[in-house]
Amino acid sequence: MAISMSVVLLLAIILVVLIRNGSVKPGPAVVAALFGFFLASTGMAPSIDRFMKSIAETINQISF
Repeated sequence: MAISMSVVLLLAIILVVLIRNGSVKPGPAVVAALFGFFLASTGMAPSIDRFMKSIAETINQISF
């Protein structure tokens, strides 16, 4: 849960920066957000969640 909230916060910050810089207009940003919202309620959501968790675990295991 902590990882998913961190990812949501990070993506929200990136989206705000992109909108403020003019890279993404507010209309397409809303469409992308709605797409993500509805994608989360499909059968693909568990697969995407597992993929994101595996990426987080891989990054966590990298030692510098």
